[in-house]
Amino acid sequence: MRLINLFKIAIAAIIRNKMRSFLTMLGIVIGVAAVIAMLAIGQGSNASIRETISSMGTNLISVKPASQNRGGVNQGQSDSQKLEVSDVHYLENNSELIGAISPEMDGSGQIVYGSNNWPTQIYSGNEQYPSIKKYEVETGRIYTSAEIKKAAKVCLVGQTIIENIFTDGEDPIGKSIRFNNIPFKVIGTLKEKGNNTFGQDQDDMILAPYTTVMKRINRQTFLRAIVISARSEDKITETSAEITELLRASHKLKESADDDFEIRTQEELISNFGAISEMMLVLLGSIAGISLIVGGIGIMNIMYVSVTERTREIGLRMAIGGKGKDILRQFLLEATMLSVLGGIIGIVLGITATNIVESALGWPVLITVDSILLSFLFCTFIGVFFGWYPARKAARMEPIEALRHE
Repeated sequence: MRLINLFKIAIAAIIRNKMRSFLTMLGIVIGVAAVIAMLAIGQGSNASIRETISSMGTNLISVKPASQNRGGVNQGQSDSQKLEVSDVHYLENNSELIGAISPEMDGSGQIVYGSNNWPTQIYSGNEQYPSIKKYEVETGRIYTSAEIKKAAKVCLVGQTIIENIFTDGEDPIGKSIRFNNIPFKVIGTLKEKGNNTFGQDQDDMILAPYTTVMKRINRQTFLRAIVISARSEDKITETSAEITELLRASHKLKESADDDFEIRTQEELISNFGAISEMMLVLLGSIAGISLIVGGIGIMNIMYVSVTERTREIGLRMAIGGKGKDILRQFLLEATMLSVLGGIIGIVLGITATNIVESALGWPVLITVDSILLSFLFCTFIGVFFGWYPARKAARMEPIEALRHE
């Protein structure tokens, strides 16, 4: 039989049983749509996380006090293992690979202006800190090295602070605010960054000199962290190794002693979150793939019913010269067409559902050609795989017995 005749017979059989064909395809439609939507959400989250981390600087290196274990229990960052301002100066004076370096201090508290107040975070560093952390000044200026030296009570404020404290629309520059009852003069405002992937408001913050936060707010002599910008992204590994060597020398650690600090790079963060995202992506795809397998089982069951119903038709075709391979192709083609047609509908439904999720819930999504092709090829394979056995059963029928079937 010609292939075009097989197509005509398959199409006629599908049209003749519209409702049954639709119900047969339904599992494939739902499965393909679920695969596309799940992968789009997973890939969108993955891309958004990577973008958030990269926005903080792909060549960013962070040094923190090492975690301490006591009796097998992690005690967190130990106050006995401190980073000090002298470590910053030592690294700055001896490193050949560091592009910029800053101490980092932070704290939380209540900000007050007039009758308005707002809970927020205060972050601090030296004059290089804003460029390292990718903070941009919108109006006003950044604090100077002279203001850092004398621990001046000056600050820059984020857009969330402006919206909740300066509610009358007045210019914040030059105004005096209080943070934990300590007065600060606003010398600048920061450009809006919005929420990151983790839901954190990046504009709900105050930026001040690290000496001010260290002496007037936290009242401590050690640092929470040291943030460093490597000269280039391809030098991050070398820079980390150099920092380790210099800090061990600065802390006078013996060769057998463990590091009393921890170094983290953006590459490590991207790699760690990427591994988690990939695992979630595989999990979501696997869950959605189960729907396709269920849809394939549905195709196999319906094709069995179809073979049983059309036994006399099969016998008649064989009696007038039809071969077993022709019958095999006919039923296999019907199963494949049902699966492919369901796949096409599922792709349209999946893309539509993904766009609705993005617009209604604001979730990051990313539809890729790979996910569409994967879904389509998989549903085609499902049709061939689950349609093969019923088609093979039809092809092996004896013509006389098939004609006698009631």
